[in-house]
Amino acid sequence: MTATPTDSGPGRFAGMGPLLLVWSGQTVSLVGSAAVRFAFVVSVWSSGEKASAVTALSLCALLPQALLSPVAGAIVDRMRKRTALQLADAGGLLVVGCLALLHYLGALHPWHVYVATALLGAASAFQLPALSSAVPLLVRKDQLGRANGLLGSAKSAASIGGPALGGLMLTVFGIGPTLLLDLVSYTVALIGVRVVRLTGDRPAPPPTGPRRRITAESGEGLRYLFRTPGLRDLIVNFCVVNLVMVFGFALIQPMVLLRADKAALATVNTAIGIGGVAGGLLMAAWGGPRDRGRGMMLGVIGMCLSALVGMAFADSTAGWSAAVLIGALLMTIVNSQMNAIVQTKVPQDWQGRVFGAVMFLGYISVPLATALAGPLADSVFEPAAARGSGLFTVLGPLFGDGPGSGMAGMFFLAGLAGIGVSLWGLASRNIREIDTVMTDADATPVTGDTPAAQGLTGDRAERHEEVRDEVRP
Repeated sequence: MTATPTDSGPGRFAGMGPLLLVWSGQTVSLVGSAAVRFAFVVSVWSSGEKASAVTALSLCALLPQALLSPVAGAIVDRMRKRTALQLADAGGLLVVGCLALLHYLGALHPWHVYVATALLGAASAFQLPALSSAVPLLVRKDQLGRANGLLGSAKSAASIGGPALGGLMLTVFGIGPTLLLDLVSYTVALIGVRVVRLTGDRPAPPPTGPRRRITAESGEGLRYLFRTPGLRDLIVNFCVVNLVMVFGFALIQPMVLLRADKAALATVNTAIGIGGVAGGLLMAAWGGPRDRGRGMMLGVIGMCLSALVGMAFADSTAGWSAAVLIGALLMTIVNSQMNAIVQTKVPQDWQGRVFGAVMFLGYISVPLATALAGPLADSVFEPAAARGSGLFTVLGPLFGDGPGSGMAGMFFLAGLAGIGVSLWGLASRNIREIDTVMTDADATPVTGDTPAAQGLTGDRAERHEEVRDEVRP
């Protein structure tokens, strides 16, 4: 049998040069941005040593990304993906450049850091939909899993290398050179985007009637997801699992600090980053499971068993690190497959809006889960574990009654909830067999009146065409 480019060997990576160039530039930019974010945290903490100040800084980064992502996705669909990526990187370059200028003029104040963090979060809201929808223009369809794996490994590498680089730069050179380093990283990312060719890069065709305002179009990504049966079931499952995982990950720091020390927490955080890098590199080499829906659900079960249930029963730095490393590895694989499904099933003209909607649903759960996890741990589960009352009449023999036992119980319950949701996903044919239930998106542009634009497939799409033909004059 004659081997084809999708079978095995070097052919699987043939033609990925443009992606690797973009990936290299984005990796450098992510590391530089992570270094500056670490410097911001140190700067804010040093100004008053208030935990609330650091939390506020995190919210300044997160909320603009979550709230602006639907609008950003709609804007991305109105322009070339190369232009959108360049605008996102140029926005970061401008913000960091202004901060550097203020620093060297001696006019940089703590409140500038909060404003800059919010503006950088807004730029990031454009970057993810633009980059995710540009990937299908850079690689073949069978390489999407590998491409998304590489991008996932870049984010995890930045989470490891960025703070280390930021700490070194801040200690040796100060905040000014750290900002200049980030300027260089944004420049490298811009060059990487500029020199590659994105095949078929074009904005969505204008509608036949009057064009709606961008605020009206910003909700179309959510509507597309929820009116398409396969994507609707998958995104509901994804949102619930994401809520459960964020709920668990919010407890890692306080539980480890209660049971060990800062060195143990640093080791655990490093393990999360290593797991993410390993998962991305594994995806780049493997490409992911052939049956993506079933593979995603099995991966989520593995995440819940390791990062949640495993964390609950582990009682040492080595055990915690192993649990979160495996969980982060599987999470990168699952997220890569999720992106590949959207890139395959959603028409190119709609991918900015749909990825904006996915980003919104993913990020909006973070403050919700984080806000719930802390009070529940402090006011409900930790006291119940110490007294051996409530649920801990059953869970007490498993997790004890010492510090952190209540949070261990919360990890365990969150893991069971996540496994339950994943089993529902495996039982749902729309999720389990999404690759066969949903046809791949047509390569031609999709207008708002076509079945693909309305999320219709199979018999429903044919009936839509029949009805539309009947009412045409």
